[in-house]
Amino acid sequence: MVVTVIGLIRFGFSLLFGVAVSVLFAGIELTRKNRLIIGLICVIFLFIQTACWWFLGLDLTSKLYPLIIHLPLIVIFSLYHKRPWLISTVSVLSGYLCCQAPRWVGFLAGAAFGSRLANHVFYIGAVFLSYYFLKRYVTRSVRQLMEMSNKSCLLLGGVPLFYYMFDYATTIYTDVLYRGTEWAVQFMPSTVSVFYFVFVLLYYSETQKQASIQRERDMLDMQFRQAQTEFASLRQMQQNAMAYRHDMRHHFALLQGLASKEQIEEIKKYLRTAQSDMDTITPMRFCENETVNLILSSFAVKAHQSGILLTVEARLPDALPFSDTELCSLLSNALENAIQASENIADSKERYIKLRVYAKNNKLCIDIRNSYHTEPIFHEGLPVSKKQGHGFGTKSMAHIVEKHGGVYQFSIKDGCFIFQATT
Repeated sequence: MVVTVIGLIRFGFSLLFGVAVSVLFAGIELTRKNRLIIGLICVIFLFIQTACWWFLGLDLTSKLYPLIIHLPLIVIFSLYHKRPWLISTVSVLSGYLCCQAPRWVGFLAGAAFGSRLANHVFYIGAVFLSYYFLKRYVTRSVRQLMEMSNKSCLLLGGVPLFYYMFDYATTIYTDVLYRGTEWAVQFMPSTVSVFYFVFVLLYYSETQKQASIQRERDMLDMQFRQAQTEFASLRQMQQNAMAYRHDMRHHFALLQGLASKEQIEEIKKYLRTAQSDMDTITPMRFCENETVNLILSSFAVKAHQSGILLTVEARLPDALPFSDTELCSLLSNALENAIQASENIADSKERYIKLRVYAKNNKLCIDIRNSYHTEPIFHEGLPVSKKQGHGFGTKSMAHIVEKHGGVYQFSIKDGCFIFQATT
């Protein structure tokens, strides 16, 4: 009688353990409400399980288990807790697989003590230890793998699915495994080994892909920080120009002193120096937007130093739907690429950059055309560079335009490289 009661308790603990592990793997947040709902579900399942065992017997209840427990649990995870169907299914299958370790511990204890009661008691104890171990050390990794991609989730669910089908086919619906049939004995070891190596290969490929994506993000972040630094430098240049203008009275005082002494050559020399200083620090004015003026002034100097003819047509209001850093990153990357493409042309007369930037219907429109020495290669609509560490500027530009719901295009026409964007 005691063995029968403990056996029933074991049956209940098996259900609770499987549900609890499935909840952990599915990534269901354990809020107070969810705990109550899951507890209620467990009570209902226990009632259904007990009723089936009482009226249908243990053997038939085991055969109906996928319909009365596993399938409803997947549906609840998906429809009520809003978890993806694939993750819900893999979580339940994985929970079923995790029940096998306590079963094995109970079997060893029963065989060692020659007692069915020892089997049940050690099984229940192993359930608590297994849950603690899975929650503390395994759950986080399983969730990350399942949510990484559908491919990763399918791969992770491969072994639990095959084991689930194998276990029901060979031990519950039939007794093929217990008869020692050779194909049944060899099936799971072979399946596990195949999935192990496939998992290693695909997981390595997936981690390499994720690492590549992370490297691109890091490079884009670095470019963004560089844009912030460059814009701060341009702002400082503007402040210097304002300070220089503020100090004009001191320059006039000095010039008056030199004039009173009739030192004409000293006056000319001082004026040349002052003119040069002011040209260096005073931004040119292209439009009403001060940020764009600063950026274009900086690149006008760079283009002149590289012997490139830069023509600018800018008609922009003071306010734009971009942060100063985003605007700096977008225009700086575009103009930097244009200068690099043009400066390698041998004939300086062929080096040119034409920039049109204007506002239309509350949208920013950019059109940049430049000559180039080497025809660019395109991949998925973006020009790519063969040089290590290059090619992230165009990705940064595309990211900024897409972030603001705009469209862009890189193209070549009549020996001219063209970048156009509207956002």
